[in-house]
Amino acid sequence: MRLLITGGAGFVGARLAHALLARGTLAGQRIAQLVLTDQAPPRAELLADARVQARTGPLLEQVAALRDEAFDGVFHLASAVSGECEADFDLGLRSNLDSTRALLDALRSRVERGAAATRLVFSSSVAVFGPDPAVPLPERVADDTLPTPQTSYGTHKLICEHLVADYTRKGYIDGRAARLMTVTVRPGRPNAAASSFFSGIIREPLAGEEALLPVSPEVSHPVSSPRRTVQGLIAVYEASREAFKGRTALNLPALNVTVQQMLDALEAVAGAKARARVRLQPDARIAGIVANWPKGATAARAAGLGLLPEENFEDIIRQYIDDCAATPGALKGLA
Repeated sequence: MRLLITGGAGFVGARLAHALLARGTLAGQRIAQLVLTDQAPPRAELLADARVQARTGPLLEQVAALRDEAFDGVFHLASAVSGECEADFDLGLRSNLDSTRALLDALRSRVERGAAATRLVFSSSVAVFGPDPAVPLPERVADDTLPTPQTSYGTHKLICEHLVADYTRKGYIDGRAARLMTVTVRPGRPNAAASSFFSGIIREPLAGEEALLPVSPEVSHPVSSPRRTVQGLIAVYEASREAFKGRTALNLPALNVTVQQMLDALEAVAGAKARARVRLQPDARIAGIVANWPKGATAARAAGLGLLPEENFEDIIRQYIDDCAATPGALKGLA
């Protein structure tokens, strides 16, 4: 089979690519080629695999060529992140809405020319949920909680969920949307996402660097490990339509934690010195965005697919430490 991952050089996309290549099959079919599109090329170890082909540049500029290519499956992960969408409204529209619509129409055109519908997994986000005066947020958002996003990013994701559902209803694709929780711990430098600090307050102290905490330690939020997120995307792809239960999006599993619990876990795993490297420095802009996010989530439909969250945040930190073990100096804060 031939697969496409948009955003394939990104954090989640690259991990998904590694997992698929290691498996060698998806939904019972052998993976013959994996096409990765992104703004930047994927890491060398992915390019070293003969099954991998890379396309570099904005997705919107690549869709015309993709229209004439046959893919058995697509994982659509490419997206401008929350902070970028708030800072540049037009960028968010191009990157999230225009690109998704163009990709869906490319897949639709193949069906209209007689090809079978392509299976597509869309990575939506917990950011589709937000408080509205008419629809107060519950303590934990569920699969069937009414989404009322309070950011441009969340709005884009919700619109794309409905597009995926409608193109599926029309038979143009076999689409499934999965709402990702905030994925942590992400390696590398902070990005423009408002949620970036959820990784930074763990990653930087483990590297021996100071981390700034822009929100109150009392903030609660649903998070997921990279491993569970990738497992979730694959399981959603492999699920039958009956097992997925309809065309609406589902929540991937969440570990519901407060920032304080994350810091306590950091100290339990890495010691008091690592914890002391986190300094509270309130940021009204980030705090305002986060205040409109869910404090927790449930994932009953994902549980029906056999998907569960990590048991505790200490395990998520240990996963990150294990992932960094092969990088000299990455965890000098543990010394």
